[in-house]
Amino acid sequence: MRDFEKLGAFYLGAPHDLSSGKRSSSPLLYDSRDLVTHALCVGMTGSGKTGLCLALIEEAALDGVPAILIDPKGDLGNLLLTFPDLAPRDFRPWINEEDAARQGVSPDEFAAQQARLWKSGLEKWGQDGERIRKLREAAEFAIYTPGSNAGIPVSILASFAAPPAAVREDAEALRERVASTATGLLTLIGVEADPVKSREHILISTVLSQAWSRGEDLDLSALIARIQNPTVTKVGVMDLETFFPAKERFALAMAANSLLAAPGFASWMEGEPLEAGRFLRAASGKPRIAIFSIAHLAEAERMFFTTLLLNEVLSWMRAQPGTTSLRAILYMDEIAGYFPPIANPPAKSPLLTLLKQGRAFGLGVVLATQNPVDLDYKGLANCGTWLLGRLQTERDKARVLEGLEGAAAGKTGGFDRARMEETLAGLKSRVFLMNNVHDEEPTVFETRWVMSYLRGPLTRAQVKTLMDPRRETRRMGVAGDAAAEAPRATAAVSGAAARPVMPPEISQAFAPAPAGAAAVVYRPAVLGVAEVHYADAKSGVASTEEVALVAPFGAPVDPVRWEDAAPATFSPAALAEEPLPGATFEDAPPAAAHAKSYAAWGKDFATQLARTRALTLWRSPSRKLLSRPGESEADFRGRLAQDSRERRDAAAAKLRQKYAAKIATLQERLRRAEQGIAREKQEASDAKLQTAISVGATVFDVLLGRRRSTVGRATTSARGVGRAMRQAGDVARAEENAAAVRAQLAELESRLEAEVAASSGAAAAEEPLETVAIRPKKGDVTVRRLSLVWIPR
Repeated sequence: MRDFEKLGAFYLGAPHDLSSGKRSSSPLLYDSRDLVTHALCVGMTGSGKTGLCLALIEEAALDGVPAILIDPKGDLGNLLLTFPDLAPRDFRPWINEEDAARQGVSPDEFAAQQARLWKSGLEKWGQDGERIRKLREAAEFAIYTPGSNAGIPVSILASFAAPPAAVREDAEALRERVASTATGLLTLIGVEADPVKSREHILISTVLSQAWSRGEDLDLSALIARIQNPTVTKVGVMDLETFFPAKERFALAMAANSLLAAPGFASWMEGEPLEAGRFLRAASGKPRIAIFSIAHLAEAERMFFTTLLLNEVLSWMRAQPGTTSLRAILYMDEIAGYFPPIANPPAKSPLLTLLKQGRAFGLGVVLATQNPVDLDYKGLANCGTWLLGRLQTERDKARVLEGLEGAAAGKTGGFDRARMEETLAGLKSRVFLMNNVHDEEPTVFETRWVMSYLRGPLTRAQVKTLMDPRRETRRMGVAGDAAAEAPRATAAVSGAAARPVMPPEISQAFAPAPAGAAAVVYRPAVLGVAEVHYADAKSGVASTEEVALVAPFGAPVDPVRWEDAAPATFSPAALAEEPLPGATFEDAPPAAAHAKSYAAWGKDFATQLARTRALTLWRSPSRKLLSRPGESEADFRGRLAQDSRERRDAAAAKLRQKYAAKIATLQERLRRAEQGIAREKQEASDAKLQTAISVGATVFDVLLGRRRSTVGRATTSARGVGRAMRQAGDVARAEENAAAVRAQLAELESRLEAEVAASSGAAAAEEPLETVAIRPKKGDVTVRRLSLVWIPR
């Protein structure tokens, strides 16, 4: 095992001596657990900042840690440019042909040059194509492009849905979510709104707060309708019309509607739903590096989407159990405009909350910028690791020193500003100062060669090329779902007329129609809503789920068959008591007009659920862990991976403590051995010099004819040669002794790493899982509602 391939340790480079300009032969390993206290990377263009941050993400992927990356410049997609064969043909499609032209070489020759450069650079840092292959196998990499179909599009439809219960039940968290969402939306439609004074902001916040407090989901269409016709009659102590007259509310609604109606905005409504858990892990549970490229967006759109994404990450984070190990990474490049020292853009509030609370949930936030003067250093005092590269101006250095001094406040040892300033002044390209609160003192290091090909920002066409295979897979899946729905969609009953007359004892409800639907035709069906309780004392499972099924009417003899029922596509809470004006209705079978039919259908519904319903859970045989009700395989594997990482970190700490004394003894022996080598080399050098002088003097005497002196000097010279040979032998023996100590130390460290690896168990993404099915008893099914439901088509 190479000395940097250690579990839970990120290989970032090697210590660097500023005075000699040379790097150490030992690697710089960063403990992944240190990242839960967050990191800030600062450096001007050409400092190597991007390479360092990508190296950190590569190490996280190798360690099985998923990440969400926000990419305002478009160059983080370079993480997908990994070529294990390091062949020119692999580099050729991705080179900048302008660079080849400037060098006066053909694109093919330039690609060959880049391949040789990358191979040579990796070899100098002990890396090769095999490590690149491991990186590609360790995680899935994807580029998401909100508002564009170049990469994988992202749908924001769910972004106005009610946040999870963990957020709704925390008044402060809900207030922050409401405020940042309202500010983000108003920024997008061009309204500069003060959260305290702006009527627009207060109105939208009131609408969101009221709906979300009840757990009610909204989409953008519903939000626009609520802006025009709010469900509140008072705002504060003032009535709605006095506070915000209907005519002015209509103007705000029209501004938001213009955004929704814009042709380009349609791309914001399709693609992967904005759910952090889905981005962090693939369906198989494999960790994912999700890159959100926003370079193509306008400034207001960038702020809007970034705010939504940060809020989503915040909601996901709060739903996780606490941990001291690194669970996931949130990385954002070029944060200057999102985290200013005085202003409060929409993204700043959730980002500050993530910095303050992420540590408790194992979320490591990594921020990068080349403009340190534009950052809120009071907020960044939450960052435990500062990675500082070459800075452009004295003002930049002063601001960084100010931030470091603030971060060091209250810590023992104080802050040596003069020494830090001198160190910063001596940094060169790819040389960084790491100030880690978990280390005894700052470290200057040179960054390692990244495995990803750094070709610079990707073009739209290049992003499309990279993501086309993934997009095609998703398209096939969507097409399959549509095909499965087709038979049910074609089973409509002919004939549409006025609403049928039903006896008053028949419960009726009306499903919501699609936004903007013109002529609505309702078809009849039977809605069954039940609570199904699952209990298993052996596994400690006790869970209740609400099941809502819609059964279409079939043959007159057996009009309702629950075997043909499908899950309701609407929430029972969203049902209306009256149909939409002007709607027409399909015919209902005669049995639908008899109350006794519903009693029988209700019994059949409960029987069907008891017979066919089961709570299927995943079980890890090696860890004896069971998935939670509603937890997907991907989420369960993610939890297993986190459990494995926590066990590994705990075992590593315990084992390192166990081996600490032996390692310290060997390190001391090695230090003495190396001192001995230096001493023997010096003595051997002195002996050689003395012998050379004596031999020279003898030759000089011979030339002058001094025979008596010559005999004496020859004897002395012979003794000097013998002494020099003995000294050379002493050097060789000292080097053998040091080599033996190094071998013992390497063997001990290898044994330590092997024991740590053994304590981690099998990789969570690869472990075969068992399924456990828990079935309800008939008495565990409670029918809450059975009614005639009219569904628009």
